[in-house]
Amino acid sequence: MSETGSELQRTALVTGGGSGIGRAAALALARDGFLVAVAGRRTGPLEETVSKAAANRALAIAADVADERQVEALFAKVESTF
Repeated sequence: MSETGSELQRTALVTGGGSGIGRAAALALARDGFLVAVAGRRTGPLEETVSKAAANRALAIAADVADERQVEALFAKVESTF
């Protein structure tokens, strides 16, 4: 969680957020006030999820979680953005 002024901001990272349960979870978290990083291998579906989220609540990040370097880059992007 990061602090925004005097308020604590909740952040979530959802893998597989381009479709199915991952998409549903990412959208529910965004509706509940979380900043959401949506990760997956395919950029198109991730961008679609982000477009359905509340304005400025979600970020699409293409990453293969089976690749350690991509996971490290994923977390670095989340930390630098949120």
